[in-house]
Amino acid sequence: MAQDKARVGNVEMVSLTDGQGDRHPVETFPDSSGEQWCAEYPDLLDSNGRIHPRYGTVAVRSAGKLIIVDTGLQAPDGKLLDEMRAKGIDRDAVDIVVLTHLHGDHVGWNLTDGRPSFPNARYLATRTDWDYWTTPSVQVRASHIRNQVLPLQDLDILDLIDGEYEITPELTALPTPGHTPGHISVAIFSGGERGLILGDVAHSPAQAHHTDWNPIFDIDQTQSRETRHRLFDRLEEEGSLVSAGHFPGSGFGRFVRTEGRRVWQGV
Repeated sequence: MAQDKARVGNVEMVSLTDGQGDRHPVETFPDSSGEQWCAEYPDLLDSNGRIHPRYGTVAVRSAGKLIIVDTGLQAPDGKLLDEMRAKGIDRDAVDIVVLTHLHGDHVGWNLTDGRPSFPNARYLATRTDWDYWTTPSVQVRASHIRNQVLPLQDLDILDLIDGEYEITPELTALPTPGHTPGHISVAIFSGGERGLILGDVAHSPAQAHHTDWNPIFDIDQTQSRETRHRLFDRLEEEGSLVSAGHFPGSGFGRFVRTEGRRVWQGV
């Protein structure tokens, strides 16, 4: 059974889930084939041959701060706030909300009924993603930006960040572009241990080996592949603990090498 909590040095992470998607794997990853999924990843498929990526969020306790990384989708069956209550995460105690990027399934609970879901928090997003998503030609097709992102600026609770940014002395926002122009991951270094909150650098454990597979959601397909290869190589070499929001279970695990293949090893 996947564990819902994990530690990297003095940093504690709590896995949270806002539901699951329902997609055809080859439609999601056009570079793949149905035969590959059935032969190599039958455990990721349901009885109809479909995949169900998790809408994952993680709560992080670091240096006396409570941080939420990404806020799910807030679909009609979304359960993030219930998950937080069940796991002892007090919304009023959240100090910082980090948005790895501004896709709809990562900003969905920024606000609830027009009010901040985390009333005492500052929200962080990258200036690069902000500039992209608020371009009129993009924004007009992105209701989630109008509903869940722009109001943060109006309420003066949004901070735009650039480059590598220290969130706490143990957490650093690390540019990992491609999925969106300003996508970030969160690097953890504490007590001599390393970890990473991945964001959407990858959407499936299958990409551990098939690192060239891009989901259709990646805005810059070439840059996404380059980022994924570079980051996965580093994570494998370091043995870092990873929190992967769309991966099954808790999303906690490591990229390891076995029988000549890099695989995802959940914990």
